[in-house]
Amino acid sequence: MRLAFLGTPRAAVPTLEALLEAGHDVALVVTRPDRRRGRGGALEPSPIKRCALEHGLPVTSRLADVLDVGVERGVVVAYGALVPPAVLAAVPMLNVHFSLLPRWRGAAPVERAILAGDEETGVTIITLEETLDTGPVHASSAVAIDDKDATALTDELAGLGARLLVGVLADPAALAHARPQVGEATYAKKLTRAERALDPSATAATSARVVRLGGAYLECDGRRLLVERVAPSALALAAGTVALVEGRVVLGVADGALELIEVRPAGRASMSAAAWWRGRRAGAATWSSGAGDPL
Repeated sequence: MRLAFLGTPRAAVPTLEALLEAGHDVALVVTRPDRRRGRGGALEPSPIKRCALEHGLPVTSRLADVLDVGVERGVVVAYGALVPPAVLAAVPMLNVHFSLLPRWRGAAPVERAILAGDEETGVTIITLEETLDTGPVHASSAVAIDDKDATALTDELAGLGARLLVGVLADPAALAHARPQVGEATYAKKLTRAERALDPSATAATSARVVRLGGAYLECDGRRLLVERVAPSALALAAGTVALVEGRVVLGVADGALELIEVRPAGRASMSAAAWWRGRRAGAATWSSGAGDPL
């Protein structure tokens, strides 16, 4: 099938590669414009643009270019912008969405599923509509969330979505007979910085979920500390304190404690919590969310 592909982040790469492996003719890849990154501010292409160029595919950041390449259908995976009605009217599009729709429509379905404590999530293949993630369902598949972090879960869903999409394209009945979404819709807004702040008044389970999102942080000794990995702890510690207890660096939360495993002090590389504690050259301390402080 002659296709246009719309995508931007690393999570979209498995689907593009699966389409090529399945023998589809990807006539055009549309991705978001190059962005300035790092201290030098150099322009960097998106992961999808890099992948497309490696395969010798034409790439553009102009959505309207889809109208000029004579494709039968478009495939959209985490493109990062709404597709205009005029383009949708001319080119039917399938969307690979990383949730079990209608739960978690929107920009951050993986993070919202983790933060809400959902037991499962999945991938849904829908026909793209003008309204956000409302289209009829061609196929879906569920996975258990367990204790996966956002990166690992996204990688799993990206692989699953690639396989599911290729299967739909190969099945005329699946393409022709989509079903309406059924169930209560929820919306996955982008996370704010404040939602990644650990809070002494939160439970251990909630705090662990925040850490699994990536970018979790707190303030200790008047400095920001990124918390990259934690583990459950049966030790008792007052909420809002951090201490070395029985050889473990432990964070006191509302209903007990969490063991700090890996952290990253501001301006430094990731390190074990034990190394960070030794470098402090101080005893027990208090900690706060630091949610109101600038990064």
